[in-house]
Amino acid sequence: MSTPTTPPTPATPATSSAQKSVLATATPPLLLGSASRRVTLLIGILVLIAFFATASEGWLRIVNYTMIAAIAALALNVLSGYTGQVSLGIAFFMAIGAYTAAVLGGDLPTSSRDPFGLGLSFLIWLPASGIVAALVGALIGPTALRLKGFYLGIVSLALVFIGHYLFLNASPITGGPQGRTFPAPAFGDFSFANQNNVLSVFALTPGQQYFLLILLLLALSALFVYNVMRSRSGRAFQAVRDNEVGAAIMGINLFEAKMGAFILSSFLAGISGALLASYSRYIIPNYWDLTLSIQFVAAIIVGGIANVWGSILGAAFVFAIPRVIDQFPLLSPSSSSTGISGGDLNALIYGFLIIVFLLFEPSGVIGLVHRIQGLSRHNKHNKKGGTTAETPSLSTSDADTPLDIEYSTLNTDESV
Repeated sequence: MSTPTTPPTPATPATSSAQKSVLATATPPLLLGSASRRVTLLIGILVLIAFFATASEGWLRIVNYTMIAAIAALALNVLSGYTGQVSLGIAFFMAIGAYTAAVLGGDLPTSSRDPFGLGLSFLIWLPASGIVAALVGALIGPTALRLKGFYLGIVSLALVFIGHYLFLNASPITGGPQGRTFPAPAFGDFSFANQNNVLSVFALTPGQQYFLLILLLLALSALFVYNVMRSRSGRAFQAVRDNEVGAAIMGINLFEAKMGAFILSSFLAGISGALLASYSRYIIPNYWDLTLSIQFVAAIIVGGIANVWGSILGAAFVFAIPRVIDQFPLLSPSSSSTGISGGDLNALIYGFLIIVFLLFEPSGVIGLVHRIQGLSRHNKHNKKGGTTAETPSLSTSDADTPLDIEYSTLNTDESV
């Protein structure tokens, strides 16, 4: 008696190494996919905890202002870096966000001369400041984005001067030339402007409370921009920046891509302006001038154009270093009319550093990071032995790593 035979199981085709490599390439890498990035993140968290626990109010103030500036630099990088649209009007959208926060969250006026305020919650005026700035951007965008290159830059420059005139004369909203106070974030009796006890154990100073809030918002903004740029919309932004004709041939709606970047940039600028005004507590309209916009342009150029980390590092270079130099002046202030005072020397050193940096590392801080990483990988390969391959590329695509500056928008006629 013969035993029944089972039908043979169909053989599963083995996946070739070439197919595996294609699948690996098609799968977008995660933000913290490698072990080295996770270790770096852990070290960064430990450094932040140590700084939070030991830093004085002066150092906390420097870092808090720098993180707020980093959010605004992210906003400008979305429009100018990733999409290639010239913009010098970021100060205008920051002011829109700041005065939206002032109107919604400011104290109710007690006399006819006091600026208007509704006294609403922080949970209302902070997101509303970004939404109102985005709506203003949506109104201006259809007209401004019909222009290209330097013509668009001139329109955005005009926004700063028009806004400056409006802010000086809109006394019920801005307080006029003398300025106005801005609300501090508060949850019931818990106000960020006062020292508070957490769980009746930890006493948090105002600087520490703002540090936690701004750090959280900066992390969310950076992660959001990073993920958007890895999405279909972000690829469309970058295609418009690289070649508008080619992007249109591929089926990308140029107007929708530019408008999306303009609105997203305006939203982040409004959030940054509200945080800056709230942390400063008092600002005059003259603060929102062209100089502020130029500082953010310098931040994304020095840090790295079209890169999330470049925005953060550029803000640290442009906004933190001058404050640190002021904190530790090399010379005492001079009252004589001749000679160099401590403040003048600090300004000279700061300007010299910028010139040297742009001459020898035009890709920004991120370019320097890539250069160091490339040399490190090359040295490790040489230590392991074997034939030396081609020199590794020092720049990778933005999908591979957040530390990237793939294109310099200064080389395109559409961007700055």
